[in-house]
Amino acid sequence: MIEIGRGAISKMSARLESPTVQYAFRLGDTEVPVNPLIGTKLRLEFLGAINCTHCGRKTKKSFSQGYCYPCMTKLAQCDVCIMSPERCHYAAGTCRDPSWGEQFCMTDHVVYLANSSGIKVGITRATQLPTRWLDQGASQAIPIVRVATRQQSGFVEDLFRSQVGDRTNWRALLKGDAAPVDLVAVREQLFESCAEGLQQLQERFGLQAVQPLHDVAPIEIRYPVEQYPSKIVSFNLDKDPIVEGTLMGIKGQYLIFDTGVINIRKYTAYELAVHQ
Repeated sequence: MIEIGRGAISKMSARLESPTVQYAFRLGDTEVPVNPLIGTKLRLEFLGAINCTHCGRKTKKSFSQGYCYPCMTKLAQCDVCIMSPERCHYAAGTCRDPSWGEQFCMTDHVVYLANSSGIKVGITRATQLPTRWLDQGASQAIPIVRVATRQQSGFVEDLFRSQVGDRTNWRALLKGDAAPVDLVAVREQLFESCAEGLQQLQERFGLQAVQPLHDVAPIEIRYPVEQYPSKIVSFNLDKDPIVEGTLMGIKGQYLIFDTGVINIRKYTAYELAVHQ
């Protein structure tokens, strides 16, 4: 086999194009298109080194997808409020890095509905659409509320979670596309059932800060998958440094081989060599 790329892996870049999403490996500063590799034999080899994506320190284990332990405990992007934005403590003056918070959290966010392994609610920065949906393997998606800060998106998401789940079943995701859902109908049902809670948030933060989106149409997304696996077997580079097989497709951040599947994002900062 011939080596076609080597370096510290990051999550694959993904572009929404017709007819299917276009992917590329990001190995250090190099990008290697992945779609053309579908249907061919491919080998990923973990070279044994993991270097923190922030400080470059060598680490035996990756924390929070690519960080060493000291950085994980100090960086704002690794704080508890990233996973639970309603717990933002910027206003209390205890943000780990206020300048980072101002850039990434004190900016417009979107609450959305997506259909990946079924209907779910999620949040992301407005600038991260549609990338967020592609990374999650959503086959349908629609933004439903625009808010002024990440914390506010967390409050809206928490409100909608009483009606709609917020998790993706990754095994179901990799067995095929979810059954189509009328996202507009779900959106309107949420607005109706959560009207009082939305009004309270608008009274607290202002009408301009929490804006329901009534006129946005959903999008449909197709992924480059030739064949879904009948049985899900997951590769683990920490236990076996070699992933090898015929690449059958890509969905979300998963590579689907005839021998198993691997979540590339999980191994951010791992030094890999890619052979074809």
